[in-house]
Amino acid sequence: MRILVALVLFLIPGISSFSQQTLAVDSLKKSLAKAGTTEEKVESLDALSRTLMNVNPKEADEYGKQLITIAEESRDRKLMIKAYMSNGTRCSYFAGIQDYNNRAIDYFNSALAIAKQNKMDDDMGAAYLKLAVANLVIPDKEKALNYANEAFSVLSALKNDSLKAEANNVYGQVYLARNDKIMALRYYLIALRIAEDTKKASLVRACYLNLSNFYADIEDYDKAIDYYTEALKKLDIMKEKNVPYQRAIDMNNIGKLYAGKKSYDIAISYFKKSLAMADSLKFVTLKTPGYLSLLNQYLRMDQPQKALEYFNSSAGDELKTFLRNIGLNGAIDQAYAVIYMELNRFDSSKYYFEKSSDFFEKNPNESTKINYYTQLATLYEKTGEYDKAIGLYLKVKDIADKTGSLENTQMAAKHLDTLYNKTGNFQQASLYSSIYYKYKDSIETLNKQKELAQVEAADEQYRQNKLEEEAAEKTRRKNNIQYMAITIGIVALFVMLVVLGMFKVSANTIKLIGFFAFLMTFEFIFLIFKQNIHSITNGEPWKDLAFMIALAALLVPLHHWLEHTVIKYLTSHNRLTASGKNLLSKVFVRRKPGDK
Repeated sequence: MRILVALVLFLIPGISSFSQQTLAVDSLKKSLAKAGTTEEKVESLDALSRTLMNVNPKEADEYGKQLITIAEESRDRKLMIKAYMSNGTRCSYFAGIQDYNNRAIDYFNSALAIAKQNKMDDDMGAAYLKLAVANLVIPDKEKALNYANEAFSVLSALKNDSLKAEANNVYGQVYLARNDKIMALRYYLIALRIAEDTKKASLVRACYLNLSNFYADIEDYDKAIDYYTEALKKLDIMKEKNVPYQRAIDMNNIGKLYAGKKSYDIAISYFKKSLAMADSLKFVTLKTPGYLSLLNQYLRMDQPQKALEYFNSSAGDELKTFLRNIGLNGAIDQAYAVIYMELNRFDSSKYYFEKSSDFFEKNPNESTKINYYTQLATLYEKTGEYDKAIGLYLKVKDIADKTGSLENTQMAAKHLDTLYNKTGNFQQASLYSSIYYKYKDSIETLNKQKELAQVEAADEQYRQNKLEEEAAEKTRRKNNIQYMAITIGIVALFVMLVVLGMFKVSANTIKLIGFFAFLMTFEFIFLIFKQNIHSITNGEPWKDLAFMIALAALLVPLHHWLEHTVIKYLTSHNRLTASGKNLLSKVFVRRKPGDK
């Protein structure tokens, strides 16, 4: 169902950004009212304008303008850059709408200009990265790559590992968009290694999310789910206030991965978990991704009647209210149009397609237009209006050729071949048939690259496992050397203790050495047991505690009894024994004159 793509293009950039906005609007307005310094006002306006973007975009624009005004009046270049970057990020939440994406690019360019003028390299690099991602949405892949290159050239000389990791992630996104799967994977893995060195949970999480997206793109959904699950675990150690909100988003996104895997029951369970979490947080707008996912899921499962009932339910009403609030009335009409088309209620479908046409012709980006034209062409094909369907598929092919979307070019050519045959124009049918097979071969070549990417991914995973095994072996050898040294030290102490017992030395000396010898011995025994009980207790605290108590109950009395007995014996016989005399006579024997 093409609705799956079309609505997602609008909503996901904004909805996923709830993870960055977690405070209620009223609370943020109170914080703004209390702000005294310019820095505090900038922080409050930044959070407030981005939060309102998902609730009331017009009001968000007003606070965004205030943010820029206050920052400009301060003449503090850092605050000025922050203000423009904040507004760019805010607009990028709805990058699927051309106007918002253009505004985001303008704001990022303003931030970049200030950073360049003041030679603020970190900020330059950050702005270039934002521009690269914004141009991927258009999509202008060449410009996106150029911006990524600019960012990398600036950041490579700096010590900001967080931005370097982000730069490699952006490279991964660019190369993935260019269908260069192997290069994308390499950059994602480099980013992960850098992030792991920084020990920043949020940065490592971002890398896991990118790797999940990569494996979803090559349709290895199990590995995509694995990486997303690792990203979800990172929330457990993150201290940010947005963690509960992000967890609800994650449930929804993992559900979509299961949907891609066609595990529909599991997918629906995750969507419902996401809705339950959003409901418990009392953040109504956070339910929108779950509502949208369930609506799309019913269409995936070829249940248009259930999709219609859901869209007309209270849940659907909340979804429609959100869409209206952010100016996406056309998306509501489009949803009805597709649902009615699948129900074969063609008059109703045409009515809603016509209602949404002005919105799709003027606002969305090219990728979204492809989806709209394809949906409408499908309707005309079903109703036998072949000339209208042909005109729409020609538009799809033109956009696909311009944006380098091979799959959409192939799809359009296949439909044009069929439609021209139905209208009796066999010459045009033959032309588009040849185009279809040409692109089919190109896509098969890319699919081979996809297979190669999967092999590369497996090989990289093997390499990483091998490196981990080598590191573990190195650690094991180092530990064994230390264990051996400790053992030798303990043996040496006992030898010294026995030897001292053969001579007339201070009883306190024997007690002191004996104390350390037995202390080291029994603590070493504790250490050995502690290192080897994991296979029994599986790291469960109560089992560890019970095992150590039982071990102490056995060893502590033995320690005290053995130490007391040995020390008492050695000190009570603290005299020059026969063995001691014999040893002294051998070491210090006097030679008589004439002895050889």
